[in-house]
Amino acid sequence: MNTSPGLELSWFDPTPPTADQCVIANLVDRYAAETPDKLFIRFETGETWTWAETRQKSLETAAALQARGVRHGDVVAAWAPNSPALLRAWFGANYAGAALAPINTSFRGKLLEHAIRKTGATTLIIHPDLVERLEGLSLGSVERLILTGPAASNLDLGVAVEPASALAGDAAAYSPVESHPWDTPVIIFTSGTTGPSKAVLTSYVQEWTTGRVTYGYMHGDDRMLVNLPMFHVGGISAITAAVACGGSVALFEAFDTRRFWDIVRETESTVCSGLIGALTSFLMKEPPRADDRDNPLRMVTLSPVTEETAALAERYGFDYVTGFNMTEVSAPLISAVNERVMRSCGRMRVGMDCRVVDANDMEVPHGEPGELVIRSANPWTITKGYLGDPEATAAAWRNGWFHTGDLVKRDEEGCFFFVDRKKDAIRRRGENMSSLEIEIEVCGHPHVREAAAYGVDLPGGEQEVMIAVAPVAGAVIDPKELIEYLLPRMTHFMVPRYVRVELELPKTPTNKIQKVALRAEGVTDQTFDRETAGLHVRRQKLSMG
Repeated sequence: MNTSPGLELSWFDPTPPTADQCVIANLVDRYAAETPDKLFIRFETGETWTWAETRQKSLETAAALQARGVRHGDVVAAWAPNSPALLRAWFGANYAGAALAPINTSFRGKLLEHAIRKTGATTLIIHPDLVERLEGLSLGSVERLILTGPAASNLDLGVAVEPASALAGDAAAYSPVESHPWDTPVIIFTSGTTGPSKAVLTSYVQEWTTGRVTYGYMHGDDRMLVNLPMFHVGGISAITAAVACGGSVALFEAFDTRRFWDIVRETESTVCSGLIGALTSFLMKEPPRADDRDNPLRMVTLSPVTEETAALAERYGFDYVTGFNMTEVSAPLISAVNERVMRSCGRMRVGMDCRVVDANDMEVPHGEPGELVIRSANPWTITKGYLGDPEATAAAWRNGWFHTGDLVKRDEEGCFFFVDRKKDAIRRRGENMSSLEIEIEVCGHPHVREAAAYGVDLPGGEQEVMIAVAPVAGAVIDPKELIEYLLPRMTHFMVPRYVRVELELPKTPTNKIQKVALRAEGVTDQTFDRETAGLHVRRQKLSMG
């Protein structure tokens, strides 16, 4: 049992927040009264809203939703990219006492149908370019679509279709609603990579805590660059952090390697939410410029912490923190500023209890991998469960702990290290290995921009290691040369047998590589096989001397 105290953060008070501290409508009301003309948000289009304008648009949208029967505790679904329409859908739904369920814009077919029906929403706010994907689907309880722009389709979907102006109701007709810290502001869908997406019920306390732990270094004079989608917890919690402290936001649809620093300078962003996974590597492999350090960015939340991360921070002159989070929790692990323990995802924060356990929920010794399970000292900081899925909720909440599904290790000093998703761990000839560790070595090659390691099944129940790689701009990856590069750098059983070279690897909208799609395609005709090429790997034999 862990008895060590949690990491104290100078910017985070674990005392449960009041409604005035964490409920979106209450916070917007406060800043609209205190600083009505202060800029709250700048959109990618250049459109800007002050706090007063944000409140007015939220009230108009809330009134429009109430006029369509939306009440406290209901759900409003939205299917649109980061935009003014999506933000007013979120804040307007919250003012009406409802939860927003933003749907992944990459969803199609049965996955999309499942998500829409799961929400139970009667209103779906939708980008017009996405309407055609609804053809042939059962929309469940949806009674109306409200478009976010001019109609792009004349499809008859059997429901009412209203123009974007329908979101601008009569603010004077708004009926005030009291929301509580434990109410649900957003319902966020999981990626759906291992089965139907689960709809994660959050609370105001959970989103506030995530934002205050992860981005709590932000203050009222800061501007947060948000380039993670709002159907992802990263986008929601970053905006929540800005609202919580009265700061401002620069909202963009997606991460753009080539324009990232230009955007930082143009928007005068001082903090950033979106450097996760391979994105730090993308930036580091951009050609150096004389003005690299001439930018306003002062602090970034990123992952993972590697030698490359530290070099990136030094090159561009910003500080950083790292941590561990997922949609269902509220940043249980967080690092100190400019963490120097490489590959660390931080330490258990104050207010959280974290364990590393085996398949029977028994704690494993320090240094051994196991599943991360957590519980909180404060109520409502971990998901209330999965909407309409009591079986999945019960499976996650076993023995009084929330099970993350992630494999980690913990050292004697209380530092945690991410190993892999349980579903992504590879087992080859009796050896278990982390896909992440393989990817780190592969990405060390100067020609490799990004990599995905995964196991492919062979006859007889065995697995072999396969990597898919994409090159940096202007480079060519020679699979044979890549394997020769890896041989002296990797444990023998981790050296990939198969290499697949693509110009770009398939990704989710949050820039995570879609290993499920790669794994399903298996070994293709274009895949390089090192054994066929005569590159055999054997365990080194040591003398008995």
